Amino acid sequence: MKTLTLCVAGIYASFILWGYLQERLSEPYNGRSFKAPMIVNAIQSFFAMIVGSIYLSVKTKRLSTPMDPILENPKMIYQLALIAVLSSGSSAVGMKSLENVGYLTYLLAKSCKLIPVMIVSVLVYRKRFPVHKYCIALCISAGVILFTLKPKSLSSTMDSSPGNWKGYLCLLISLFFDGLLNSSQDQLFKTFKLSGAQLMAALNMLTFILISSYIVLFTDQLPYFVSFIQVSPQLLQNAILYGIAGAIGQIFIFLTLEKFDSIVLTTVTVTRKMFSMVLSVLLFGHSLSLQQQVGVGLVFGGICYESWLKSFGSQAKAKTKLS
Repeated sequence: MKTLTLCVAGIYASFILWGYLQERLSEPYNGRSFKAPMIVNAIQSFFAMIVGSIYLSVKTKRLSTPMDPILENPKMIYQLALIAVLSSGSSAVGMKSLENVGYLTYLLAKSCKLIPVMIVSVLVYRKRFPVHKYCIALCISAGVILFTLKPKSLSSTMDSSPGNWKGYLCLLISLFFDGLLNSSQDQLFKTFKLSGAQLMAALNMLTFILISSYIVLFTDQLPYFVSFIQVSPQLLQNAILYGIAGAIGQIFIFLTLEKFDSIVLTTVTVTRKMFSMVLSVLLFGHSLSLQQQVGVGLVFGGICYESWLKSFGSQAKAKTKLS
């Protein structure tokens, strides 16, 4: 319980700041919006690789590099590469969606991650879940639908523009990647008995290599980024802080995956996104209609119900042992 509490506190603290900085990155700088999401992902993976290597060195009590886990388990390179592609793809497509949908819509859509994670776990890895977990997932989904369907009072994030379907399509693709990503990480831990530190360092190294190669070979985002920060240096500062906050948060994410599983992690990150949404409302002056408030309530209600069931189950087990 102490480990889970530590993980939850770490994820909340680091990723609430990360979410705030993500919205800052999506806002205009000197009248221009920054449209190079792969650069942001590269910065994120670079700092996560560095922090992951430090984390791994502390755990192993020796100087370690991101290559060490791969050299110890060469067979996992293919699964790692797949996860790296899914991770970078989900993040990039998710950032792309912000060009057509509001940030609050993005947060609530991402809160639907439980469903693709469960679907992929059942269809691909033949995992089974109790009935109440499906009910909770449906409850969260209903909240997401209520929030995103015909939004009326998101004063700062207009989702009713003609091109908003592109944003929703990007979100669906990103959610599918998330489901495959989380389920594949579970499988990787079980197959190779990795620690969270090992996976964090190795995965972010591969992600950084893949993203950087793609940027250099197939896009003009690097010169665009250089020219952009010359005019708006504040973007670079926000991007660096974004990368550091995400890297610290990943320590707790991979610790949660190591000690628990992707369903527990997804539940934690969903609640984190809700707190990020509330923070966004408070700091950026967004407003929510009654329909959207009901949607948020359903999402929170599903999460609280899951917590209550776990608490009730623990108490029942304790009473059984005493008797």
